[in-house]
Amino acid sequence: MHDHAGPAQAEGCGHVPAAIARAEQLCRERALHFTKLRHDVLLAVAETARPMGAYDIAERLSGPDRRVAAVSVYRALDFLTENGLVHRIASRNAFVSCAHEHDAGEGLVFLICRSCGGIDETTSPEIEAGLGRTLERAGFRPASRILEVEGECGACHERHAQASR
Repeated sequence: MHDHAGPAQAEGCGHVPAAIARAEQLCRERALHFTKLRHDVLLAVAETARPMGAYDIAERLSGPDRRVAAVSVYRALDFLTENGLVHRIASRNAFVSCAHEHDAGEGLVFLICRSCGGIDETTSPEIEAGLGRTLERAGFRPASRILEVEGECGACHERHAQASR
């Protein structure tokens, strides 16, 4: 499992430099432009312990002498998502950064805690196999294979269990 948005992803966490370094390397390898805005958007998402929406990112990047439009942030997020540098959490219409690579076509499972808002990213060969069979039977070709599961993370469950003792 990869804890991308849980408490461990606070500012200064090793995830931030890894996310930026991966983006810079990927852009070099693919001859893509890692513009200042794309860098700033990725940095804002990577530094935040919770998923961020485009308007929140625009607000964070804006200042008294610089106004960043949400449409520009959405364009940067499209680029970052297409290149696997951030993931969109559809149920939240928000984004989390990703500092590691995935195999082509690898499905992702996001475990979303309703209590603390943390999001953990993982893969599951068992889910992938079952989903693959289901999709094949239906004759369906997915554009992406991302599942979101909402519930309570282990830390919150433990906290609630201790509080009820």
